[in-house]
Amino acid sequence: MLNDSARLDLAFHALADPTRRGFVARLTRSPATVSELARPLRMSLPAVMQHLRLLEASGLIRSEKKGRVRTCRVEPKALAAAELWIGEQRALWEGRLDRFETYVEELKDRESRNG
Repeated sequence: MLNDSARLDLAFHALADPTRRGFVARLTRSPATVSELARPLRMSLPAVMQHLRLLEASGLIRSEKKGRVRTCRVEPKALAAAELWIGEQRALWEGRLDRFETYVEELKDRESRNG
């Protein structure tokens, strides 16, 4: 099994492409067949399958085949891991920006008292 860092790398790589983000967005509403995902796009079915394979390798989606129909669905755990990482980064930077704002306000106060 891939470690968390490698899994996140794959997830963000997969989400870097607008077509794949569109697939994930569509699949968050409900599962869909490959044909349903491909229908609105101007690309070949093999190209669609390449995108879906990458999403599946990243763990963001999974698919199953019944007869001749392949149905894809989103994998919430993989999305949750990416969301958690982004949330941690946001909290870190918000804390830094809050400390910087406090520092700037202290400098302004000092300047107004001395100026």
